[in-house]
Amino acid sequence: MSIEVGSKLQGKVTGITHFGAFIELPGGKTGLVHISEVADNYVKDINEFLKVGDEVEVKVIAVEKDGKIGLSIRKAKDRPPEEQPRPQKRPARDQERPGNKQYSSRNSSNRTSQARPTVSFEDKMNRFLKDSEERLTSLKRSTESKRGGRGAKRG
Repeated sequence: MSIEVGSKLQGKVTGITHFGAFIELPGGKTGLVHISEVADNYVKDINEFLKVGDEVEVKVIAVEKDGKIGLSIRKAKDRPPEEQPRPQKRPARDQERPGNKQYSSRNSSNRTSQARPTVSFEDKMNRFLKDSEERLTSLKRSTESKRGGRGAKRG
């Protein structure tokens, strides 16, 4: 049986590593299912999905010149087009940071209402300078206390 890109085959899991699983294909050849091709969702530990000796259906996604065979389990599943997973957009960087309330609140207000209060450049600059001075003062206090400066406690 020839192994061609796009063909679906039955295989047996012969080995599991942290980056994927080796699958023995009909004819004695072995291919690799990368961990990202095991399931549609994020796979942290491949052992939760596969075990040595499992029979799986795989789709051939690549055949290299050196004989390496790339396989996919998730692409081997037949699904109607509406059920196929869409690539998830990565959330904006501002939303990932829980401590960054300024950006997230500003972004959420932009989405919900178009009429936002206008803040002048001078107001923004004054707020930035005030925040910057507070952070600098806090930094000086913490470094002086560690060096034994004015703010250091004496025992």
